[in-house]
Amino acid sequence: MEEIAPPETLLEKLAEQLKNLISQRAIDQPLMVGIHTGGVWVAKALHQKLALEEPLYTLDISFYRDDFSRIGMNPQVRPSQLPAQIDDRHIILVDDVLHTGRTIRAAMNEIFDYGRPASITLVCLIERSGRELPIQADVAGLHLHLEENQHIKLTGPAPLEFVLA
Repeated sequence: MEEIAPPETLLEKLAEQLKNLISQRAIDQPLMVGIHTGGVWVAKALHQKLALEEPLYTLDISFYRDDFSRIGMNPQVRPSQLPAQIDDRHIILVDDVLHTGRTIRAAMNEIFDYGRPASITLVCLIERSGRELPIQADVAGLHLHLEENQHIKLTGPAPLEFVLA
């Protein structure tokens, strides 16, 4: 398996790529939304590095998961915090690890329950193999191939570290 750079190194790379993408697309005042829990940790770091004016928002997609009936309720459900008005806004959706695509699908379902954004830009610290849905990151710190039985998890929030299992 390839060597994995420390999270801080990947965050610097993400911040630079995201800054360039925002500039290329001429996005003014994007809303950054982190998915609990690891995505919020990554979003906080990126939000600070990019010095975004809008506050950081969060999503807890527990009620939107398609495996809810199979795995049960997350014991630490948190309220989502999104602005009252997201219509025609540009959203930067942040997660730690993109694997099957199901978390992102659930997050987009929740976002669209709040309104119709102008765009959603997906940012992930790690985009790994094993996609089940046709979803890909616009910006990723690392593209990683793992075997089906291997997993990577971001732990934190301080310090942010990767755990391979």
